[in-house]
Amino acid sequence: MWLIENGGLTVPKTTCVDLFCGAGGLTHGFVLEGLPVLAGIDMDPTCRFPYEANNRTRFIERDISKVKEGDLLFLFGDAEYKVLAGCAPCQPFSTYAQRYSLDDNSKWRLLYEFARLAEGVMPDVITMENVPRVAKHTVFDDFVRTLERLHYHVWYAVVDSSQYGVPQTRRRMVLLASKHGEIKIVPPTHVKPKTVREAIGQLRQLKAGELSQSDKLHVSSTLSEKNIHRIRASKPGGSWRDWPEHLVANCHRIKSGSTYSSVYGRMEWDKPAPTVTTQCYGFGNGRFGHPEQDRAISLREAAILQGFPQDYAFVPDDAFVNFKVLGRLIGNAVPVNLGRAIAQSIKLHLNSVIGNSTI
Repeated sequence: MWLIENGGLTVPKTTCVDLFCGAGGLTHGFVLEGLPVLAGIDMDPTCRFPYEANNRTRFIERDISKVKEGDLLFLFGDAEYKVLAGCAPCQPFSTYAQRYSLDDNSKWRLLYEFARLAEGVMPDVITMENVPRVAKHTVFDDFVRTLERLHYHVWYAVVDSSQYGVPQTRRRMVLLASKHGEIKIVPPTHVKPKTVREAIGQLRQLKAGELSQSDKLHVSSTLSEKNIHRIRASKPGGSWRDWPEHLVANCHRIKSGSTYSSVYGRMEWDKPAPTVTTQCYGFGNGRFGHPEQDRAISLREAAILQGFPQDYAFVPDDAFVNFKVLGRLIGNAVPVNLGRAIAQSIKLHLNSVIGNSTI
């Protein structure tokens, strides 16, 4: 067996396995809400340290297509109620993938693998999170039909993460399914969205390319001399259209590039951040300029905007900080507070349909 033995530990009455777990955003939300997670599975080895160091549970490095139903059943052990989470990588479904056919399901096999495991394990509750465009793909319809054929009650909707305490305008498709009755996400927990100022306003000031001595993730990428002039000419909430003519990039002078108004932009202090992406550390990759400091946001600021605690460790103390790797881990994560809302929904559902001692 490739799985680690449980070592005689008592399996909680209700527990979860997190497929495509990444750096642990969803798992951390579950842990904070008291919903135990037995393990996270992901094929990316760079996820192991942040996942295990912050969540006190095991990371299994494995391609989901190689995971057997029996492996998951072994993991769940004697748990009375099983929760299976599966937030498949969203890039195939994003707007950047529009050049692919919506009906070419070979591109989206991971969601089919999730459906295979769900059918083989038949957990009590299933949850999935992805970008809104996933619903336009045949594979999503197939996934829902599979669950309905297995007599799950299925709910899904596009959720605004800012309504659940995420300081970011991140819209996500959330699906919940249960064998035991109707289930849906809890009502919004935040009437007033959390702002950039509330999230990162207290962090130490940095210059472009500077590293904080007290936090190796509070580091910003360097900027060329021209980009220093560009960010100084940028207004919070504005765009490259605010610049003097000599600073405008050639790609923005042509018709195809003139519509990309959000690149080279600053965030606004008193609004939620824009959607954090895998390239959020780059000033030219979106509206990722700091609201007032002449630099892009740091990796730590990006992680906080994704809801990770300020002390969430992504690399060992002696490890090199790789912007590309850590940007990917942070940008791909399920926002922690959205994970908390999903966990709250599952707990509320199980306690209402089964009993008050479920979790």
